[in-house]
Amino acid sequence: MENFVASVRQAEAAIRDLFEPTPLQRNDHLSAKYGADIWLKREDLTPVRSYKLRGAFNAIRKLMTPGGATNAHFVCASAGNHAQGVAYACRHFGAKGTIFMPVTTPKQKIDKTKIFGGDSVEIVLTGDYFDQTLAAAQAFAVEQDAQFISPFDAPDIIEGQATVALEILDQLGVAPDLVVLPVGGGGLSSGVVRYLGDSAPETDFAFAEPLGGASLQAALEAGAPVALPAVDSFVDGAAVARIGALPFETLRRFKPSDVHLAPEDRICRTMLDMLNIEGIVLEPAGALTVDVLDDLGDLRGQTVVCVCSGGNFDFERLPEVKERAQRFAGIKKYFVLRLPQRPGALRELLELMGPNDDIARFEYLKKSARNFGSILIGIETNDPSNLHTFSQRLAQAGIAHRDITNDEILAELLV
Repeated sequence: MENFVASVRQAEAAIRDLFEPTPLQRNDHLSAKYGADIWLKREDLTPVRSYKLRGAFNAIRKLMTPGGATNAHFVCASAGNHAQGVAYACRHFGAKGTIFMPVTTPKQKIDKTKIFGGDSVEIVLTGDYFDQTLAAAQAFAVEQDAQFISPFDAPDIIEGQATVALEILDQLGVAPDLVVLPVGGGGLSSGVVRYLGDSAPETDFAFAEPLGGASLQAALEAGAPVALPAVDSFVDGAAVARIGALPFETLRRFKPSDVHLAPEDRICRTMLDMLNIEGIVLEPAGALTVDVLDDLGDLRGQTVVCVCSGGNFDFERLPEVKERAQRFAGIKKYFVLRLPQRPGALRELLELMGPNDDIARFEYLKKSARNFGSILIGIETNDPSNLHTFSQRLAQAGIAHRDITNDEILAELLV
């Protein structure tokens, strides 16, 4: 452990060539809400708006030193933050980088990676799914005798991410009672746990994973890393099907109950709260640790640090985030109705709505030679009970209806 701590200190000193320590900010709103001192470690404020730059920089730095890489050509596979970190580090060192990204990667992420890498990197778009992209990148690295930079399952990556912990201790001045860590592949969480385990052994940890990508919890339950059968990709910065083997060696001492799962729709509500109340832009993975604060029990009197891992959020996704947040809060629902095809039927339907109910979506196809037609209606309101009342009124009026809000297949097809 002493060697690890010393290596992290060296990595942190080297990273200062790129950027100053990211802020550790006491959040008054959250502190008042929980009766605790809640601090946010703002990894969304690195030059690439995520902590991934730390590990990528450290790995490439070591390979660029005498006795390191024999070929200063670096390869990675990523659709987001890791790609940007590797690109930025390649440009800093004047090294060649080849970044493999899925064909389905949004143009905004591709363009940002190009900007960070400049003339030093080439982007290769291949594969509809990340597993295909990863396989192509690894095969290319072998073929070109290039260095493959893992996103989380490598010692130098973990060491670089651990510089977050060093900064927290320096900035806070005392050991925090609790550090809440987001988990994807486990590079950040294992690095912070290893560093603080030596430098602040009295500090406790809690881990936050997306409900649709709980690879650490699954590994803790099984006693070893396991591949999840399916992953919800919404929290793209933490949607990992299998936690890294090296990170798990550090994290295996924890219990499944130390991992707190954040529903994707609830994360959307947290993102909007942070944006509207605090003016802080967080990507879904960056909001994980704040989102699970409600699940951590009584925090009164404690000093708690939440690591906000990134802020690479495409505002074109804001309508989707708002929609999912409203669904989680129960103030927006979608119904399919069977309405009689006769004059006045639509007016009667509208009269069943309350004064605070607003139609957000409406589709009606009148068909000839039919007694009934189908309607898709989306309603927003200010209180979940209003939508329950609307459903009761539909039933009392004899209007057959179905709530499809949480029907994943129908909602995706119709909404």
